[in-house]
Amino acid sequence: MAKILIAKIGLDGHDRGALLVARELKEAGHEAIYSGLHRTPEEIAIMSAEEDVDLIAVGILSGAHMALIPILIEELKQRQVNKPITFGGIITKKESESLKNMGVKAVFNPGTPLKDIVKKIEEIINE
Repeated sequence: MAKILIAKIGLDGHDRGALLVARELKEAGHEAIYSGLHRTPEEIAIMSAEEDVDLIAVGILSGAHMALIPILIEELKQRQVNKPITFGGIITKKESESLKNMGVKAVFNPGTPLKDIVKKIEEIINE
């Protein structure tokens, strides 16, 4: 069983997908902690450290991912939190590659089957 933080960063008010992923992870036997809406990268980094999570699954549908993910990565480094990050949201192929080059382990677009998300998260945690 892994402990996964489902993180909603920024002004994005859409959390249906995040809640569905959290439920699917719980059904697969994992502990899923939901951050709630409108969190800052700093708050997510602090939560990640305090909860000692195994993975951070970030969801952003506002389009601010290219600004917010680098800040999150820096906040995690400052707190010496070296945990894998996945990202879910509406994203171009070029942006997906950029996030992966920054260290994001997987990118999920809308419509990705929940079972596929859980399977990939489990693979990343077991690496």
